[in-house]
Amino acid sequence: MTAQPSFAAKQRRSFASLPPRAKRFVGAVWRIAAFYTICIASLFLLQTLADTTLGARAADPRDVPFQWISLASVIVSTWIMLRRVDKLSWREVGLDRDAASPPLLIKGAALGGLTIGTTSLLLIATHMLRIDPTAPGNWWGEAGHSTILLLPAAFFEELFIRGYVFAVLRRAAGWRMALIVTSIVFGLLHVLNPGADSESILAVVVAGFFLGAILLVTRSLYAVGAAHFAWNWVMSGALHIAVSGIPSHDPDYRVVDSGPDWLTGGPWGPEGGLAAVAAMFVVLFYLYGRHLRRMEWKA
Repeated sequence: MTAQPSFAAKQRRSFASLPPRAKRFVGAVWRIAAFYTICIASLFLLQTLADTTLGARAADPRDVPFQWISLASVIVSTWIMLRRVDKLSWREVGLDRDAASPPLLIKGAALGGLTIGTTSLLLIATHMLRIDPTAPGNWWGEAGHSTILLLPAAFFEELFIRGYVFAVLRRAAGWRMALIVTSIVFGLLHVLNPGADSESILAVVVAGFFLGAILLVTRSLYAVGAAHFAWNWVMSGALHIAVSGIPSHDPDYRVVDSGPDWLTGGPWGPEGGLAAVAAMFVVLFYLYGRHLRRMEWKA
């Protein structure tokens, strides 16, 4: 008698018969699914461990421990999928030693911080935002707290969206599709933020293109994380204004909205308004004209 092929053998045979493009798509889907599954499992395990030592603080997304635990979980997931499964180098996701060079980090931080900082200062100069005094407090202490809270949060989001997943999509469908998909997903991840609406989510999608372009230009996820962190820190640590709808502490002063929400972002913060979107487009046009157009010619 002839043995019947197993289910696994049939699946392998079926996969082998697919055209190359379909194979790349299927491979990308299962890799991304595995990445997020490992990330969630790692978060659960690390969270459970932290709960036994830190208590409720470790489970609060607004507190520092949760942000660092989340970052650790996505690092573990990236290491497993990139290094152990795909057996690729850290360069594949822009996390190699060269990608961490100080000039790239400074460039990323400057692109992020100056874009939102210049936008906010222009809004203040035109009385669309105003600075109100508040109760005296420890400015440096709050600035330090913003740093240790926003730093892991920024790098978690970049690793979660524009790290391994971006690399997989880029290999499967090209950098344009990777940029489009990750930017849309980046926007949708903010739907549950306080005060989110269609305008603010569209603005975050544009921010996804903005950050993705920095990744493509610098080939450094460290630089993108620095841009993301600097953007958030300027709003929270320097201006004491909401970041993606989440209020910031405001010792000594706070910046409040005094113009139309469509321009200033309203309770969402400046990044949710047309002024920030326009500023990001200026930088995007610059990056495209200076760097990305060359990639398009090579594609």
